Amino acid sequence: MIDWRAIDTVLLDMDGTLLDLHFDSHFWLEHLPRRYAELHRLDAAAQDALKARIIGEQGTLNWYSLSYWSDELNVDIVALKREVQHLIGLRSDALDFLKWLKRSHPRVVLATNADRASLALKLPLTGLEAYLDAIVSSADLGVAKEAQEFWFELQEVEPFDPARTLFIDDNPHVLESAREYGIRHLLGIKQPDSSRPEKALEEFIALDRFAAILPDERPPH
Repeated sequence: MIDWRAIDTVLLDMDGTLLDLHFDSHFWLEHLPRRYAELHRLDAAAQDALKARIIGEQGTLNWYSLSYWSDELNVDIVALKREVQHLIGLRSDALDFLKWLKRSHPRVVLATNADRASLALKLPLTGLEAYLDAIVSSADLGVAKEAQEFWFELQEVEPFDPARTLFIDDNPHVLESAREYGIRHLLGIKQPDSSRPEKALEEFIALDRFAAILPDERPPH
């Protein structure tokens, strides 16, 4: 599926690609609305209203900003995330894939919409940093990956040849943005959240396991 001789740079998403999206889905759509209502002594209707408000920010920097939601909701988002941090974990064979990349030639860059507070929580718990050459957050660049400007800004801080770059992300809107920019090798993720059904990605090849794109390194018989 991938000719690794044609790849110099691997750009990887974090949540839903390397990490199981179950933590984020549970936190934003269940844990946070419930704890918000408890802390502010509100009813179930307030939980539903908050869910709608969160979903309404999808695709923007606000959606991904822990400080934004802390300020908006008057709660400590990081502290609330720590209450369910046991749910943070790697997707099935993500670690094997990262180890293989480490042994191989590409430059491996985490290109994530997660802000620095989210990274500070997740990186120590997952050990991802040991396998990455660089980490770029959309919060650092001032624009989310869904926007074209992100890729131009990324090029400034982490130069890459779009024709020789592989980008893997679970978000079809982000993949569309990367394709528009000219990134040649694009892959999605079939099941970002292990607790939810697989997603259909109509315009992109989606991975079930990373092993599907690794070369067969078994010795010939």
